[in-house]
Amino acid sequence: MLRIRGHIGEWPVDLSLELDDEDWARLGARLTAGNPGAPAAPAAEPGDRLWQTAQQVLRSAGQMEGPALLNQLQALAGSAEAGKRLLVRLRHCAQVRIENAPDAPIYHWAE
Repeated sequence: MLRIRGHIGEWPVDLSLELDDEDWARLGARLTAGNPGAPAAPAAEPGDRLWQTAQQVLRSAGQMEGPALLNQLQALAGSAEAGKRLLVRLRHCAQVRIENAPDAPIYHWAE
């Protein structure tokens, strides 16, 4: 499940999408197509696809402040708890460098 929360102007948005394996594969392909230099993802389990998509969020952005990244991961994972797990996993990922900024940590994709 993919959950998107935010605002469109003054209107709050809370949208949940259920994706099957084929949908996850298409989403991953589109994310990779948006970054031609990215390596093709091997076939994976749904949990692995979520992890790959979480990495792609940061890779595409290049860098993100921790709170903004956490919000995107929570929306991607469908819950605050699952989003936090992805953030911790990113924190320990070899391709991620964390800069301690005054307001919030900044996560950098450093491949």
